Amino acid sequence: QAQLVESGGGLVQAGGSLRLSCAASGRTFVSYTMGWFRQAPGKEREFVARIRWSGGSTSYADSVKGRFTISRDNAKNTVYLQMNSLKPEDTAVYYCNADPPLGGINYWGKGTLVTVSS
Repeated sequence: QAQLVESGGGLVQAGGSLRLSCAASGRTFVSYTMGWFRQAPGKEREFVARIRWSGGSTSYADSVKGRFTISRDNAKNTVYLQMNSLKPEDTAVYYCNADPPLGGINYWGKGTLVTVSS
């Protein structure tokens, strides 16, 4: 069974940093576009960041641009999200996503909770 497992969430004060990891197993995701999404209480799931298979093309939501950095280690089949200068509005469950290059099944992790206190 192919799956994604997020880790690294926790409680941090505003201005702090966290590094989220998404470990893939069951198959290689080297050719997949990998992304991070988040869902805050009472809100819809929103896009945070994505990275192409090559690692050379990244995109970020305006709300996190300049503060968050997405990266991937294809040898480890893992994607990361470095979050700096965290704000209370960053509080959400963060989900890892794997999007196949030519369509097909999209994979999602179960999420990891990030709570930023003011």
